[in-house]
Amino acid sequence: MPSNARLAFDGNVADIKRLLEFHEEKGGTAPGRRYGLEVLNKSAIVLITSYWEAYCEDIAAEGLPHLVEHLPTAEKLPKDLKKQIAKELEADKNEIAVWALTDDGWRDLLKKRLRKLQADRNRRLNTPKSTQIDELFRSALGVSRMSDSWKWVRLPADKSRKRLDKFVELRGAIAHRGKAAESVKKKQVQDYFDFVKRLDGRTGGEVNKYVRAATGKSLW
Repeated sequence: MPSNARLAFDGNVADIKRLLEFHEEKGGTAPGRRYGLEVLNKSAIVLITSYWEAYCEDIAAEGLPHLVEHLPTAEKLPKDLKKQIAKELEADKNEIAVWALTDDGWRDLLKKRLRKLQADRNRRLNTPKSTQIDELFRSALGVSRMSDSWKWVRLPADKSRKRLDKFVELRGAIAHRGKAAESVKKKQVQDYFDFVKRLDGRTGGEVNKYVRAATGKSLW
């Protein structure tokens, strides 16, 4: 059974499929440029990026409660996550902050910490490029570099990172410059859509592998 994050993503992308269907209904499938339909392509790029960002937020938020529920003690937390929390507590001006980890306090601390991280990212309005996504999973779960899992035949992780960043930059150009943004073709939409679906699979699989290694229980 898929994760809740994947189910939400699959529900969201029905909008993308509908835009592609509408493009085909109005413009047909014959070769050649379609006039008056580029707005559909631009809208799809913006939505795909938004749904990709939401998926990453959702799967991170799904993985952390799994750790909280199934780990017996804070000592069993993944090493990189413990390092991250220790660094934050060390920087906390509250001298007794470390006591939040005693007994089962670490469970509440991790839940509150995720909510704070999400609020901080919303305020900064970060875009879901590879660097920001790596930081999301590093800070939320302790995954050292999520984007290293974005690889498959003929596409190594470094090229996946560059490809994602280029698409997200295109979204930024559309959002900030509107009609002045570069032309967007239906093929770009389809390529981005297919790419993000594969990224979702790799990202969700890595989160599942990570929490299963820590707890002995799969996320789904």
